[in-house]
Parts: sequence; C-alpha cells; structure tokens
Amino acid sequence: MTDLSLEYLIREPKVASKKAPLILLIHGYGSNMDDLFSFAPELPEQALVVSVQAPTPLPFGGNAWYSITFDADENKFSDPVEGKASVQKLRIFLDEIIEKYPVDTNNIFFTGFSQGAILSYAFSFTFPEKIQHVVALSGHFNHDFLIQPPTKNNIDYFVSHGTVDQVIPIGWAKKGPELLNSLGIKNIYKEYPVGHGVHPNNFYDFKNWIAKRI
Repeated sequence: MTDLSLEYLIREPKVASKKAPLILLIHGYGSNMDDLFSFAPELPEQALVVSVQAPTPLPFGGNAWYSITFDADENKFSDPVEGKASVQKLRIFLDEIIEKYPVDTNNIFFTGFSQGAILSYAFSFTFPEKIQHVVALSGHFNHDFLIQPPTKNNIDYFVSHGTVDQVIPIGWAKKGPELLNSLGIKNIYKEYPVGHGVHPNNFYDFKNWIAKRI
C-alpha cells in the first residue's frame, strides 16, 4: 500500500469488531515490509496487522530507518539525527493508520526487529501516550535516539535476544531490561540459542504474549 506517508502491507482482522487492536511490525536494516509480514498469518485474528517499510532504500537492496557507519577499528555507529527523524515518521504513520482504519487506540503493539526494535524503544519513551505494548526482538536501547532522558511509562515490554547474536551483542540487549527495571517498568526478557534472528520458540513466546493482551 502506498496511500500513506510510508509504504506498508496490511492484514485486516479476521474477527469483526468496531475497533481492532493494532500490531505494527517494524523491520530491521537491509530488510523490507515483506520480512516480518510473514508472521501475520499466525498473529491473533482479532488484530489489525500492519507491516511498515523503512523510507531509505539501500544500494545493495532492502531499506533502512537510519544509517550505520563503521570506523577503522570496526566500531559501529548509528546516526542519531536520522534515528530521531524515523521516530517522528513512525508517529505520523501511526496517526495516519488510526485515521484510516478502526483501531483500538488503547491496545497498540509496536513489534520491531533489530533497527525496528531500537526504534520501538525510542518511540515508547518519546510518545508513551500513543502505545501500550512493545515487542523488542534482537535490538537494544539507544539513548541517542531520545529527545529527553527516559522516564517511567505504563507500557509493557517483551524483550528477546539471541545468545550468539553476531550483529548486536547480547550485552547491549541486556541494558534495555536493566533500564526498564530501574524505572519500575513492566517487562519480560528472554534469550534463545540463535544469532541475529528469531528462533521458533521466540516467535511462539512473543505471539502468546501478544495474545494474552489482545
């Protein structure tokens, strides 16, 4: 679909209702909206499922929410200006989805992988009044993407990571739940024997977590 500010795919609810919970799927660096949309057939039938595509095409294929650069020592840096801009783009897109479709604005899930998870964290602390749930898969919390320091919110989080992730070290991932716990924010953290990807057990765990909140 290309009628809104960002391109997207949609699976409408299979169970009729006046307003549906929204599950927004946000892919990672170098991927596209088709990637996480493969989860859609298995997600709760009551939900409106939307998979959104990052705005920046990459020269080798796929898309990105923000640039990643490396220095001579192979240290990795994320562009904070582009990251903050993408948080704002997701806000605009969410508002457009809510205006176009019958969304239950009291039951919105941001479900992100890698860059998508990092942005979901950032969005939840920038616009905590707009969403109620975050599923952060194989990502980490990036303070540089925030406009102001993180404070307590009423969002609940499912955070997961692969024990042998070669892209985002598991030590980085653990800092997210540590921050949430320090702020007294509800969360669950799980690890799986996988690299930078979603283990089958990871999928079923977060699927069930979402189902309990639909």
